[in-house]
Amino acid sequence: MNRTMFAILSVLDKSEGTVGSTELSRQLLSHGIELSERTVRHYLKLLDQKGLTQVQAKRGRTITDSGKTELGKAFVSERVNFVINKIDSFAYLTDFNIDALKGNVVLNISFFPEKKIRDAIKIMAPVFESPYVMSNRIALSRGEDRIGDVTVPRGCVGLGTVCSITLNGIFLKTGIPVTSRYGGVIEVEDGEPKRFTSLISYEGSSIDPLEIFIRSRMTDITGILKDNTGKALASLREIPVVSINEAERLSAKMIRKGLGGRILFGKPNQPFLDIPVGVDKVGMLAVGGLNPIAAVQEAGIETENRAMSTLYEYSKLLSFNDAVSTFLYR
Repeated sequence: MNRTMFAILSVLDKSEGTVGSTELSRQLLSHGIELSERTVRHYLKLLDQKGLTQVQAKRGRTITDSGKTELGKAFVSERVNFVINKIDSFAYLTDFNIDALKGNVVLNISFFPEKKIRDAIKIMAPVFESPYVMSNRIALSRGEDRIGDVTVPRGCVGLGTVCSITLNGIFLKTGIPVTSRYGGVIEVEDGEPKRFTSLISYEGSSIDPLEIFIRSRMTDITGILKDNTGKALASLREIPVVSINEAERLSAKMIRKGLGGRILFGKPNQPFLDIPVGVDKVGMLAVGGLNPIAAVQEAGIETENRAMSTLYEYSKLLSFNDAVSTFLYR
């Protein structure tokens, strides 16, 4: 499969419903690929033959399950720097208004078996009451429903949690540039973050580091909730030294509004949690929005996670308790 086929599958995967050759030709321009409609149709026929796309009554194409599988494993070289570029794009597209509590935020999307929903709810409830989530507002959907741009697989429950990249967008809109350096696992002792035990750089990464840590069961959210000692998902960012006062003011406002969970700042030009920072930079710690799902994975319930998955209107999210009640009893 060549780069053009990869791009076509990417467009189809992100699209709701069928997509025709005219629309595909237009959207491929954002991937740096300029093709005529006739050439697009040629590639679509090749993808049909491979079973990666499917014709829908002459209205256009959709991606098949085989296509999604192929997309997930093909062309690592195409996905180098994928994560950091996605972070920058979502930060720019976030238009959340902290005062009105309206606008688009970035959601992580997680799936787990519908038959495990009550067990998962019981595990996640205390996490959503802790400071180890970005927000206690969520989206909860059944199989074949959608959360933003993502369709929940049949037999699964889809959970949308506010991603910490939303913080980047909020800061950017106030003129504070944020550089996301690492995703990691932070060790917590007596309720205080002490050091990173694992780190993966966002730069050059083709997959979000936090997804790796969840799958590897490297967290101990349960320990934090029970004994104030354990390991949680977090990320290390940098901001300019000159912006520290405004950043601290803004983060305090976010937390008052129910966003941010726990945000910590280091000292100018000094290592933060034993990690060096750049010249004229300050280190910043933000908790991972996927910590509730990490707790579910710790308990032996298999999950599938897509960090930074979609934009979603914040005012349409429900508190964890309200979302659960609506889901279970509607």
